[in-house]
Amino acid sequence: MRIPRRAQMITAALSAVALSALGVTSALASSGPAARPIAHGARTATPIKHLVVIFDENVSFDHYFGTYPYAANPSGEPAFHAKANTPTVNGLYNSVGASGPTGPLLTSNPNGSNPVRLGHGDPLTCDQNHGYTAEQLADDHGAMDAFPASTGASKTTAQCLSGFTVNGSPEPVPTGGSTNQAVLDYYDGNTVTGLWNYAQHYAMSDNMYNTTFGPSTPGVFDVTSAQTYGATCGPTFATINDSTCPNPPGYNPANPALSNITTGPAVPAGPGTTYSDADPTYDICSYLPGSDGGDGGTPAGTITMGGNNIGAELTRAKVTWGWFQGGFDNGFVPGHGTPPTTAQICAENHTNVGGSVVTDYSPHHEPFEYYASTANPMHLPPTSVAAIGHTDQANHQYDIADFSAAADAGHLPAVSYLKAPKYQDGHAGYSDPLDEQTWLVNTINHLESLPTWSSTAVIVTYDDSDGWYDHVLGPLLTQSQTSLDGLTGTGLCGSQASQVPVNSSGQPEQGRCGVGPRLPFLVISPWARPNWVDNTFIDQSSVVKFIEYNWNLPAIGNGASDTAAGSILSMFDFSHAEPPNGQLFLNPATGEPEIHAAALRQR
Repeated sequence: MRIPRRAQMITAALSAVALSALGVTSALASSGPAARPIAHGARTATPIKHLVVIFDENVSFDHYFGTYPYAANPSGEPAFHAKANTPTVNGLYNSVGASGPTGPLLTSNPNGSNPVRLGHGDPLTCDQNHGYTAEQLADDHGAMDAFPASTGASKTTAQCLSGFTVNGSPEPVPTGGSTNQAVLDYYDGNTVTGLWNYAQHYAMSDNMYNTTFGPSTPGVFDVTSAQTYGATCGPTFATINDSTCPNPPGYNPANPALSNITTGPAVPAGPGTTYSDADPTYDICSYLPGSDGGDGGTPAGTITMGGNNIGAELTRAKVTWGWFQGGFDNGFVPGHGTPPTTAQICAENHTNVGGSVVTDYSPHHEPFEYYASTANPMHLPPTSVAAIGHTDQANHQYDIADFSAAADAGHLPAVSYLKAPKYQDGHAGYSDPLDEQTWLVNTINHLESLPTWSSTAVIVTYDDSDGWYDHVLGPLLTQSQTSLDGLTGTGLCGSQASQVPVNSSGQPEQGRCGVGPRLPFLVISPWARPNWVDNTFIDQSSVVKFIEYNWNLPAIGNGASDTAAGSILSMFDFSHAEPPNGQLFLNPATGEPEIHAAALRQR
């Protein structure tokens, strides 16, 4: 069994020698195994013609995979039994005894409290503090022992579960939950059963990280722009080096519901860095009552981003693409029903497993709405299903219902980012692993049933850790010295100004301390290596790097992280003429394998 790598105490700056010792230099320099030679005229560097990035919310690696592949399997919960030779991960254990995984991180954790397993009956939990500064302080100079006070608000598991019900009954408090610290807790394969089954059938990384510290908005920028720098305006609670945003063209301050916001031409990158959540200036849902917007309430509390992103690059290259998000236009699909009114497009909602009503759409989860080049401010629908993925009035920004319609009609875009409706996105506080699993499994089952599956790859990953405990300290690649930083000392994320990233003019891009917390990352594809745990160092910007490689696009530039990011190619096997992996259809309620009509048709 592989012994977990211990987090190393970090100094004020990591030298190139130290990074080499951690295995980072080779990971960054290598692009992974060579891709299979492609036929003349092919548009991609690999057999992957359709990439689907499912970007869920707020989970650390240890929170979902800390004891993988060993599940407790109590009576009454969906079972998970690992296949023979399933690889282990750098998790919370270092041995497995008669009672299951064990080791000092489980029995004498340095945080002064031990992790407790959350069972299938405890899907809903409180939200943790996942701020840029709080997450740095939780790491405590690399000791990884300050999570309860820094990100967990010192709440016990009992306090964290309090107020949540399932089927009308309060969630049960697990053994030890009245005294332990909730931020350390984890699920296993009896609750995140679908993800564990995908992991052992396809490929998973146990060495993937937030590109920077912080919550959702920085995370969505890093997976689409490899960059949190470039804000032209924004509030001080979410950006540095910025002034407040003016009213966008068409905004009606007297009655936002009467606005008709437009974007104008693309703008160069600004001097600001985004470190926290605020809504996009170019989104009507940032302002309407009853929506999940209004983080700032007015344009002065929103963010506008300038510069480049991967969507703009795909458009320039005439590669079809789209961002698809639950609730974006109330589920309207061209040719089916009546388009929603302005008030309706932001107000669609659903009920989660605990009976709470949750608004589907969240503006600060939609990265392309921050950029004039890619925004669809009034959530205009595509002109037709056939137009999905192409440039029209929707400008590549769609409802999740549009994705299903395009896929079924044979118009699956080359690159698709999927964001579930909020009640199914996995975010603690309003979503949960069971609602998330339902959405994930239904979506992936659908993709596997399509004729395009043989050339499709699905990435499942997350925007941030939510502050949940993870015992691994990532390498310090981008430094920062601001009043918000505290990873290596007060006001410090490393002390070397030369390690602060710079823009194209050589100016420092402060506020990008990273890499941040470790996150789950899976590749589900016929071309994924079967039952594979990959140890290559990667981060969120590695998704951008793969898109650039596969579709022959230029790097983002202006100090973005994609150029230096690790490659995900080692999670694929392109060495044979035929893909090495078959379909895996799961039950969306239990996450367990099931026989599926599409699989039977192919026998």
